[in-house]
Amino acid sequence: MDNFSEVTSFFMSDYNELKEMKPVYFCMFLIIYIVIIAENVALICVIYREKSLHEPMYLLLCNLAVNALYGSTALLPAVLSILLSHSYEITLPLCQTQIYAVHTFGMTEFTILAVMSYDRYVAICYPLPYHAIMSQRLVKLIVFMWLYPLLAFLIVFSFTLDLRFCNRNIEKLYCFNYILVKLACTDTSAVNIVGLLSVGLYTLPLLVMIFYSYGHILRICALSFSKSRFKALKTCTPHLLAIINYSIGCFLEIAQSRFNISSMPHGLRLFLSIYFLIFPPILNPAIYGLSIQRIRVRLFRLFSRKSRQVQFM
Repeated sequence: MDNFSEVTSFFMSDYNELKEMKPVYFCMFLIIYIVIIAENVALICVIYREKSLHEPMYLLLCNLAVNALYGSTALLPAVLSILLSHSYEITLPLCQTQIYAVHTFGMTEFTILAVMSYDRYVAICYPLPYHAIMSQRLVKLIVFMWLYPLLAFLIVFSFTLDLRFCNRNIEKLYCFNYILVKLACTDTSAVNIVGLLSVGLYTLPLLVMIFYSYGHILRICALSFSKSRFKALKTCTPHLLAIINYSIGCFLEIAQSRFNISSMPHGLRLFLSIYFLIFPPILNPAIYGLSIQRIRVRLFRLFSRKSRQVQFM
């Protein structure tokens, strides 16, 4: 049997550098995971329970929260489990599963944000028929938001699934497709080309949707009175902040995956590697919860009602 066929697990070398700080990182990641679950579940519950929030924008936001739960669950339970172990290893099937979940989380996040930009475009540029337009298209858009990234990455990932590996050292806290491809025994130039082409073909239509939507929004704002302009921009602020947060995460992920940053302190490298999977799920509920009054008021009512029920028990 060839040596490369014997690689059935990978050593996650970044965990070896944590050493005596493992308990601190375990508590930190556990708290982060609990906060992500609490924030996003609370947001989903408020949107589900309040019929007045059963509108396209809030239902899309609910999908963003569901994706946050999906992405954080793909990362943090595995991180916590490896921190508790002494081997710092992950099996090949679990690594492949994590790769698929992590990548589809990021792709779905971008797709939802693109669809949300279209929602804002219709709301601002066509305010009167907004509900009629979005109600007719909402189900199709939601199906598109989930199936498009899940199927698109599966096509690319199928090439990775056929690879055999000679190296089992992953210098990261979690499995990532580009890093796994680099560990292959064979020439992976074709796989890399397919990956780059797929990224371009996937992101280009979504970028066009975002820029097209905000181009028309800015045009409407430029032609509107100052009060209407301010109101329109205010409704777009949470979405723009979410896009900026996502873009920062993408930039940091590309920087730490594609370039040699071994000279950086380990704490900084750790921050760069997890930003993409932790900060959007944490910050998005806070951004929308604090920025949108209807959500903020209903969250306050929900927790006030819960606290009164606890007091009377």
